[in-house]
Amino acid sequence: MIFGTHLLLYSRDPEADRAFFRDVLGLCAVDAGEGWLIFAMPPAEAGIHPLEEESAQSHAGHNLLGAALYLMCDDLKAQIAELEKKRVRCTEVQTAPWGIVTTIPLPSGGKIGLYQPRHPVAFPIHSK
Repeated sequence: MIFGTHLLLYSRDPEADRAFFRDVLGLCAVDAGEGWLIFAMPPAEAGIHPLEEESAQSHAGHNLLGAALYLMCDDLKAQIAELEKKRVRCTEVQTAPWGIVTTIPLPSGGKIGLYQPRHPVAFPIHSK
């Protein structure tokens, strides 16, 4: 029985990005040993998109499909304002048929996506 998803993010500065996920994004974590934090993530869904170019990550001796991480929110403008209070400056907001989107810069120089979906989601959304 499949009971969860474990997402791997590769970072040039994992300690700084772990602190960002813990302290700025406020995600709960467990210490798997030696400061290696494993984060609880919000509910997830997976979309399977066509491959436009080679996108694979070598892990455990296998080439796995590449992936992009987007956090989802119900009010992008409000979420960006909350991040700005924590001195996080998101990229310019863009509108797409599937949602309103920005990216969040990480301390390592990497980025993750953040969007307010315009499509049906695969899990119940907690409303305020």
